[in-house]
Amino acid sequence: MIHWRSGTVREITGSRPGALRLRVEVEGSDTPALALTGLVGSPRVGDTVLLNISALRRRLGTGGHALVVGIPSQLPADPPDSPGHIVKARYTPLQEMVPALEEQESPHHEAMRDPPDIAAGDLHGMPVVVAELHSSLPAVLAGIRSVAPQARVAYVMTDSAALPFALSDSAAHLVAAGWLATTITAGQAFGGEHESITVHSALLAARHVPGCDLAVVAQGPGNAGSSTTRGWSGLSTGDALNAVHVLRGHGVAVPRVSGSDPRARHLGLSHHTATVLSRTLLGAADVVVPSGDVEPWPQVREQVAAAVASAARLPRLVTLPADGVAEALSSSPVPLVSMGRAAAEDMTPFLTAAPAGRHAASLLT
Repeated sequence: MIHWRSGTVREITGSRPGALRLRVEVEGSDTPALALTGLVGSPRVGDTVLLNISALRRRLGTGGHALVVGIPSQLPADPPDSPGHIVKARYTPLQEMVPALEEQESPHHEAMRDPPDIAAGDLHGMPVVVAELHSSLPAVLAGIRSVAPQARVAYVMTDSAALPFALSDSAAHLVAAGWLATTITAGQAFGGEHESITVHSALLAARHVPGCDLAVVAQGPGNAGSSTTRGWSGLSTGDALNAVHVLRGHGVAVPRVSGSDPRARHLGLSHHTATVLSRTLLGAADVVVPSGDVEPWPQVREQVAAAVASAARLPRLVTLPADGVAEALSSSPVPLVSMGRAAAEDMTPFLTAAPAGRHAASLLT
């Protein structure tokens, strides 16, 4: 069910490629809103806009704003004629047709189809870091850059959470800062530099089209859960690690760890990571945890070891010293915030994610 409202644009508060942030007057209230300009056009101050306020009404965190559905006074301009027949957000009123890397009209189609190594599904051992939370991305990249600052890194955004790439402030800033060589939106996600039909082909493209050294896979902003064993969006990290395995890459898992989450099931090692390692992962992967005796790392290592043991020991626990990790994180061009908590409130998620990036980068030498 969708809750509809109309309102008047009072202020444009921010912009980035593909999106405008707005303040809209709705029934006398000042309402934050987002316009995905590629889909609905660019509202101007004074325009009346049609809004979907469902997430805002439910006071959701990520995505808890109104979304512009249309501008009744103006239609967006038709896009220029271009190749591409892959439909994303398909069969919804705002479906978009995009040129995917793999499709027949793509300039990369032959590269994705013919070489024997791609046909065999070979990443040549390329390290691929897989994280559940979108907020891990800058920390993983900081870890990579602390070991291999010149490495070319691709970000593969899955469709487990937000679909529009433009929803992510941090990803846009990481691209602008040069921390990412390319971005690929996979499945129903859209708006990256490149589009792909599957995570498998996104990973192959990262390796064989722009020739990246590493890839980081994570869902977009937002993380849906239901307090059930299988009903949460981050379960797709297991699928991504399985894809890395069958494509002959080197999977590196970022454990979800918190030192301050009010929910006991997410304190220390999250039950989400334990589920992926013990019940979803079908191939090899490295699970990186800081070494040392400072809490929560001893407890987390025990929790990972228990999950690994119940998974026939396919995952491998890797411990790394935390020396220099905080300094690497301080170089991030974007704020470090996870589950609504800034690094000053809980540094643990980022101190966990950065070593995974360091380990992945060390595999290049």
